[in-house]
Amino acid sequence: MAEFDRVIRGGTIVDGLRTPRYTADLGIRDGRIARIGSIDPSEADEVLDAAGQIVAPGFVDLHTHYDSQVFWDPYCTISGWHGVTSVVIGNCGFGFAPCKPAYRERSMQTMERNEAVRAETMRAGMPWDWESVPEFLDSLERTPKGLNLLSYVGLNPLMSYVMGHEAAKQRPATAAERDEMCRLLSEAMDAGSCGFSAQILGADSVQRDFDGTPMITDTMSTEDLITLAGVLRRKGRGFIQLTAPPKVAEQVAAASGRPVVWNALVLLPDHHGITMGFYKDLLRWIEKCNRKGLRIFGQALTAQNNYQFTLDEWNLFDSVTSWREITTGSPEERMRKMSDPEMRARVKADYVEEQRALGATVTRIIDLVIGDVGDEQYRHLEGASVGEIARETGKHPIDAMLDLAVADRLRTLFVTPPQEIDLEAMSEVANSPYALPGVSDGGAHMKFITLGRYSTEFLSLLVRDHEIMDLEQAHWRLSAYPAQAAGFRDRGFLREGAPADVLVYDLDALEVLPSEKLYDFPPGDWRLASKARGYRYTIVNGEVTFRDGECTGATPGRLLRHGSDV
Repeated sequence: MAEFDRVIRGGTIVDGLRTPRYTADLGIRDGRIARIGSIDPSEADEVLDAAGQIVAPGFVDLHTHYDSQVFWDPYCTISGWHGVTSVVIGNCGFGFAPCKPAYRERSMQTMERNEAVRAETMRAGMPWDWESVPEFLDSLERTPKGLNLLSYVGLNPLMSYVMGHEAAKQRPATAAERDEMCRLLSEAMDAGSCGFSAQILGADSVQRDFDGTPMITDTMSTEDLITLAGVLRRKGRGFIQLTAPPKVAEQVAAASGRPVVWNALVLLPDHHGITMGFYKDLLRWIEKCNRKGLRIFGQALTAQNNYQFTLDEWNLFDSVTSWREITTGSPEERMRKMSDPEMRARVKADYVEEQRALGATVTRIIDLVIGDVGDEQYRHLEGASVGEIARETGKHPIDAMLDLAVADRLRTLFVTPPQEIDLEAMSEVANSPYALPGVSDGGAHMKFITLGRYSTEFLSLLVRDHEIMDLEQAHWRLSAYPAQAAGFRDRGFLREGAPADVLVYDLDALEVLPSEKLYDFPPGDWRLASKARGYRYTIVNGEVTFRDGECTGATPGRLLRHGSDV
């Protein structure tokens, strides 16, 4: 019997611990790294040739929304295509547990607008064999997985479960309700949840419920939030994810005594149209917090922040009331509202303000480029910008955009133009001692963005092409550092005895492939996706899950209760 299940032979090892790179073999046995050094090929059942390749730890993605998708996509793609071997789900306070059976449909509707995953898709793909968080974790454990999962408790479902959905939106919890929420959070953490998450963006939140109202946590009381943070202080473990103003993050870090992963550290407004301030001020704020004992990590948006959308499902202008009004409802209802003179006038009245508040999130409305057009008579407009069409037709830019969208029955694709990266600013953010790369939002906004590609883009564009840091630092930031921040106990690095979550890739060949529409969601629904080239092998717990970009069908992933599988 061979000593090793497989040996990765002759690769350049970058171990994720900032050790200078070196050439060695890596032997795997029973899902763990058994030896790093010189290994005779005859000692292995399988030899993977890594000559000329980088051998590195799998990436750890702290900000995903695969809470439903994992049940029909074991590899949590986009992430699985881009070298990610461990993800954290349940971010931004969202999720599906705890959830009473009678509320399941409402729960899916809530996530439909937020994540651009249709309720019918979730209905067809989720087993719904749980009510409590421990039962949800058990369901995740039973589900075949191609990567490892760690899960927060989202405060939206927790508050809804205890208080009732509408009551939770309208008032603070009573003392009895707070006690019950604390009991359930404690129970969930005892079962293996890593802590809790919340989005607190106020009444003008851009990520909203299906009916256009804010999410529960957006307007939750500070007392409720601080009370729940106290659960982590009493337990002395766990961590918290917050999409919230900096002051709120400070309060929660102080009350919990635990690390806070804060979203988001951005150069410009992110894909939600949100920025909490100028990035240099935020870097100074995070450093000050850590120096005075508040452990706050800034999760940085390091991928190019672009998107594309059609107005039949678009929701990322929701922070502007007039846009929110015309983009809620069915496609037919949206077209009616977009054609209504009074509603159109309100959108135009907000136009100047919209330029400032949204920037239209990434770009201005007039700079959006027309992609595909459904109706043949408008195909000649493909490639033109909204501003160009407005000038040629003598229309207001909003009229130019909405007239085309309605005439094309909301099939017109609007695309952000190519973006220039401020490399000096990005280097400053990415190299901050308290910044974690990412904000992939994997599993979210599935018809608009492909930020799950961030790991490949970080290595190929920022590190290889622009040399903002060396490869040793890059792999520490993509793997070991986020793992440490989020309480993963034994992952994110290559070391003898550690779980064998390993990547083998060709740095020179590494690239993000163009976005494409994939009709691979149940029941035949589509999503926007972007794959990668250059990864030779992705290995999870010792098993090869992807070989030259092709999935092997292996599902060795594990639910990481308390950050570990042991």
